Parts: sequence; C-alpha cells; structure tokens
Amino acid sequence: MSFATTDICDAHEDLITKGQLRVAAPIFKSYGARIQFAGPAVTLKVFEDNTWVRTLLDEPGQGRVLVIDGGGSLRCALVGGNLGVLAEKNGWAGIWVNGCVRDTAELIQSKVGIAALAAHPQKSVKRNVGERDLVIDMAGIAVKPRDMIYADQDGILVADRSLV
Repeated sequence: MSFATTDICDAHEDLITKGQLRVAAPIFKSYGARIQFAGPAVTLKVFEDNTWVRTLLDEPGQGRVLVIDGGGSLRCALVGGNLGVLAEKNGWAGIWVNGCVRDTAELIQSKVGIAALAAHPQKSVKRNVGERDLVIDMAGIAVKPRDMIYADQDGILVADRSLV
C-alpha cells in the first residue's frame, strides 16, 4: 500500500473536521525498519506489563497494527527486540506504543513499523494484566478496534475507515 499521511490529510480535511480522521500528536518516534506502515488496529491497554503484548504478537498479524496504550509511562519498555522479531515473523504491519521500547538496535532490523514515545533500557514487569479490543487513548486521540492506522515519517493518522 502506497500512501503519504500528508496527502491523506489534504484529501480528507472534511473527515478531520468531523473527527473521523484523527492526527496523533507529533511525539512518537520510529524504531522499526519500516518507516511507513498501515493496517487495521488491534487495541491493547496495559501499564508497565508487556505480558499481553507478547500474547497478541504471537497471533497471526494479518497486516494489522498492534496499538498499545501503555499510559504514556516512561519508566520501562513494553516492546523489545524479541517482540520485534515475533511481530515480523507473524505478519504484523506495525506496533504503535504510547510508552517505551528497548533493544533499539534490534528493533531497527525488524521489518515492521514501530512507533513509540522513547527508548528505555528497563524491561516491564510480568503480571498478566491488560485489556484488549476496547477504545483506548493514544496521547489524546481515541483509537477503536479495526480503525485504520496510517504512519510514515510525517506522522500517525487514525481513520474510522480505510482511506487508501
């Protein structure tokens, strides 16, 4: 799929006005080998615990994007090198984290898109706590299961339907 987030915004200003196309705050950095990625959202809400992240990335990705509301925590990483490999192996298009990642030298080798707030060397705890497939808050914008995610070097968009 070829697209540019700038072109999507220009072509769909009416959807932005209606709230059907949302633009993420420019606070996320790219950490994966793919700068551009898109796919339907699978949503996950966790806090400083990546047990469910691994569980979901173990599933067939089918070109989807795992969108993780980690509460914006900057105290540990929710995605690391092993999970980047797992996401690539299982066919995920990308991972978008409202939180941190680690093993950035390994993540850049993973052929998936990975966007996060920052890098942090500490791993998360394992309490097996999380919720999936619900509306989550990604730094001020709502993301629902199956929303379309579009990400490239200019930013991240969330649309109620496919726009490309």
